[in-house]
Amino acid sequence: MPTQLDTALEAIISELTKEGQPFHTTPRNRGGVEMPAFTVAPPTLAHYFAHFCNEHKDIPFIVDGDIRMTFGETYAAAVCVAEGLATKHGVKKGDRIGIAARNSANWMIAYMGIAMAGGCVTLLNGFWSGDELAYGIRLAECKLVIADFGRAKRLEGTDHSAKLVMIEHNAPSEGLANVWAAPADRTSSVAMTMLAQLGPDDLSTILYTSGSTGQSKGAYSDHLGVISGVMNYICQSAMAKLLFESQGQDMSAQPSALVAVPLFHVTGEVPLFLQSYAIARKLVLMPKWDALEALRLMEEEKVTYFVGVPLMSYEMATHPEKDNFDLSACKSFAAGGAPRPLEHVTKIKEAFPSGFPILGYGLTETNAVGCGNFNENYIAKPGSTGRASQPLVEIAILDDDGNHLAQGDVGEVCIRSVANFCGYWNNEEATKEAFTNDQFFRSGDLGYLDEDGYLYIVDRKKDIIIRGGENISCIEVEDAVYAHDDIAECSVFGLPDDRMGEVPATVFRVKEGRDAMTAAQLREFLLSRIAQFKVPLEEHIWVVNEALPRLGTQKIDRKSLRTAYTEKLSAA
Repeated sequence: MPTQLDTALEAIISELTKEGQPFHTTPRNRGGVEMPAFTVAPPTLAHYFAHFCNEHKDIPFIVDGDIRMTFGETYAAAVCVAEGLATKHGVKKGDRIGIAARNSANWMIAYMGIAMAGGCVTLLNGFWSGDELAYGIRLAECKLVIADFGRAKRLEGTDHSAKLVMIEHNAPSEGLANVWAAPADRTSSVAMTMLAQLGPDDLSTILYTSGSTGQSKGAYSDHLGVISGVMNYICQSAMAKLLFESQGQDMSAQPSALVAVPLFHVTGEVPLFLQSYAIARKLVLMPKWDALEALRLMEEEKVTYFVGVPLMSYEMATHPEKDNFDLSACKSFAAGGAPRPLEHVTKIKEAFPSGFPILGYGLTETNAVGCGNFNENYIAKPGSTGRASQPLVEIAILDDDGNHLAQGDVGEVCIRSVANFCGYWNNEEATKEAFTNDQFFRSGDLGYLDEDGYLYIVDRKKDIIIRGGENISCIEVEDAVYAHDDIAECSVFGLPDDRMGEVPATVFRVKEGRDAMTAAQLREFLLSRIAQFKVPLEEHIWVVNEALPRLGTQKIDRKSLRTAYTEKLSAA
């Protein structure tokens, strides 16, 4: 039976989506299938930035150390970046422009400037090694990459054809000087003229995803997909605000969020960064995660919303100095990117009684939209990732042939909405495999829907490890292991971890007649080839002398190895 909260939320959504209301929908054809799209929405990110930065021009937006900027100041800086990209670097509509940098005000302004110049914002993973960054640049065929010192240094000596432009994390006019040009006047600026040229079908973003095939794929979206994902989140926020007001809560304070997740991931990009323009939300940045610093910033800046991987809110809830800080302004402690252990839910609610833990489920390919589990409902069903996010999202549980399964049956979780990505860049085969004939995106997750329409994720079809919100492809790490000439066979799998959720592990066997190899030696070899977060710790690398177990198909039995070594660690 629907809960009292579900009934209240459905009534609010019904009002918000009526004809003439801001979140009314009309059918739109997407891939030959009609699905709901917002009737009134900005056609592109450029229009979205222009509208809301003007509407909220005097309201504080970015807090990045000593840098504090309003929406209006941020937009004015982005106008100069768009101008500089076009006039100094010849950026044209559709050009892929990469960002390889840590979170900062200048990262955000660079993102805006690229979109406003008509470029495709290409978000390179800031944790990648130099070779991985170069691969991402080559894959997307980036014309230009805006990089900070750390990422630029990693790229030295790698094979990529993009022009590298340096960014620093200081005042925008200085830090973005290499892509900065003040237009003679606003009306003739590149940003203004591009508004007439850009439309919803134009290329908008490329984000990278680790898949079961190993190397990252570039998931590209048009402006319609990204804007639809953002607007769906804005609708959810409007719903939450109306709910709180109906309960007598004062919602007059400016919303504020801590930016503690990478902006190059879809959770940081869509629900956190992009949504903030429309709801006039202040963003408070911290360059590196630290639970104590997070508590301090949240009190000082009166943060009302926190989102991170499950580990982050749990570390704050259990921090020995937690009681020294007033976090009563924070009403939501959201998690995404990885499953949240059930015990975390009650721990967070006990630690922060004025707020609620909430959980979201979305993917890079869905522009972060999917499901949400809120407040009392999450407390009641902590194992669920919630119901389909209204009004755009449809969730289906399908078998391998694309047939719909009965309620309660486990199958592949599939998502259909106008916010879904268009495809994988230069990979038609993977794109075709990602969608059913009726345009459901195959998530690779296994789950079921209960009698109330709540989604439960039970397993993954794809060989993916989720370490603290970072996706790691088992096959990609195995490829790196096999790059060592002495390796006969190996298997990479995830082990449960209280802090990170999962961590990578590997077991390997050396070829006959070759010198013995230690775990430390293999780890050192892997660190020279792939990003550090993908490399197992020495205690999670095992050397064996016997052949690894195999399935009837002769594939190595990854599942039995994961079970055996999980038990081995538990017994230790």
